[in-house]
Amino acid sequence: MIPAHNEARVIGRLLEALLADSGEDDTDIVVVCNGCTDDTARIAAGYGPRVRVVEIPVPSKHAALRAGDDHALGFPRLYVDADVVLTSAGVRALTGPLTDDTSGVLATAPARRVPLRGCAWPVRAYYRVWQRLPAVREGLFGRGVIAVSKEGHARIAALPPLMADDLAASLAFTPRERRVVDAAEVVVRPPRTWRDLMRRRVRAAVSTTQLEQRQGPGSPSARTGVADLTALLRREPELLPCVAVFLAAALLARRRAAKAVREQDFGTWLRDDSSRQD
Repeated sequence: MIPAHNEARVIGRLLEALLADSGEDDTDIVVVCNGCTDDTARIAAGYGPRVRVVEIPVPSKHAALRAGDDHALGFPRLYVDADVVLTSAGVRALTGPLTDDTSGVLATAPARRVPLRGCAWPVRAYYRVWQRLPAVREGLFGRGVIAVSKEGHARIAALPPLMADDLAASLAFTPRERRVVDAAEVVVRPPRTWRDLMRRRVRAAVSTTQLEQRQGPGSPSARTGVADLTALLRREPELLPCVAVFLAAALLARRRAAKAVREQDFGTWLRDDSSRQD
């Protein structure tokens, strides 16, 4: 299931990857175009009968996911962001643990590859730190893909509408119930500029606060602590300049997010368009 809002520029690269080596498997692909004003629906429909296109008028990822659920045919079920790249081999690897009744796994996500070529140096520095953080390595969020069993789907379907939908989904499962599958890989394209990185980080800061307000104190968290950065520097002291950039980005994002948090504005989606450029 692929929620897509004005993703004409990138939807093709995902669909080509999903269909390239799929053969005669029974994977059903549903693209939910939500509030699109571009050619996303037309482009997706051009990939043939294996791709079903659903259109809804409201530009809302949560509404798109619910509409997709109404049209989905079975389980396991994958939710895939339109701006990432995942192959059908990756799909099969992700569903394997979910169909094993002895695994106890309810949700999976692929290993993440973040190509940094062409990104500004502060962006590269930020991601050198971010990708090494324990919560980032072990959580299902920030990958643009999550696969769930029928039982796992019931768990996330009960979640309220949240900006941090992937983070909330990851935290809905215990470490034993979720798994990052190294045999599957997703390509997540990062922002290329500092300005677009900050748009992403402000959105993340706002959405994380919204999630914490909904969950209440004592709930599971994926926030980075001083201990995480200290441990990283002990292992790799050469990353000190990158950690400085990471901290600067985090502090600036929290400061810029403060107004939205005060006003309880959890609906404004700060979109990064630089990662959608060729």
